[in-house]
Amino acid sequence: MSRFSALSERLFGEGLYPRIVPPTGFTARLTAFTAAAMAFLAVFALALSIAAGRLADRWSETLARTATVRISAPAGQVEAQVRAVLRVLAETPGVASARALDAAERRALLAPWFGPDLPLETLPIPELVEVIETPEGFDAEGLRLRLQAEAPGAVLDDHTRWRRPLVEAADRLRLLGMIAIALIFATTSAMITLAAQAALAANRRVIEVLRLIGARDVWIARAFVRRFTLRALAGAAGGTVAGMLAVAALPRADAAGGFLTGLGFTGAGWLLPLLVPPLAAVVAFWSTRGAALRMLREMP
Repeated sequence: MSRFSALSERLFGEGLYPRIVPPTGFTARLTAFTAAAMAFLAVFALALSIAAGRLADRWSETLARTATVRISAPAGQVEAQVRAVLRVLAETPGVASARALDAAERRALLAPWFGPDLPLETLPIPELVEVIETPEGFDAEGLRLRLQAEAPGAVLDDHTRWRRPLVEAADRLRLLGMIAIALIFATTSAMITLAAQAALAANRRVIEVLRLIGARDVWIARAFVRRFTLRALAGAAGGTVAGMLAVAALPRADAAGGFLTGLGFTGAGWLLPLLVPPLAAVVAFWSTRGAALRMLREMP
């Protein structure tokens, strides 16, 4: 049995192997705090990304199969044009149903801006026809031309100009959330690398002694990797729990609040933040291993 094999067996037996890296000190606090803070931010970035994706899906589903026909005409022609519009829509392939909104429904649509007591009878409010599309949809340009010919006061709005910017904005928010998560883990890797390098430099004398008795660089690096991985895992677990509690304290999703009150996780989505601590541990493992082996090769 070699000298180092006998010594390493003794170190394992006496439990001294992990003590090569001091359990407390600046590097321990820095690693744990960095992992906790970054895990906290990662939970919020994950919540933002999921909420943005959920919002994009909801907007797309809500507006994709609906359209509106707005009818503005002289008082004596409004009813005739509404009937003409409904007749055209009934004959249009791709239209599942169409109906004219009554005064109460139009008042409800305008209530958020003008209040519930809006006198529609005294205001030139256009008539509105709600159109529900089939999954195949209809030819919007062809329908516009036919409405223009048979009901000159009718204007078709298929919500495309409203839907596309909203969905694109939500998709970009989701992408920014994922980019933020990647940057958070990259920053975690950089900070843990610096902490590992500082610990290696502080233990330079101990490393020199271990080398003198036959310790290999891989064996020395393993001690640092183990300690920093456990520190990062513990810190990330605490930060994740704090982040989940903070997200749970946010206002629940509400139709009136829209995106600002829908940042929480729902259902099985609450399991996703639990992936943050293991990912932080993996990042710490490879960051510490790379930093340790690199510095050990550079040491004389």
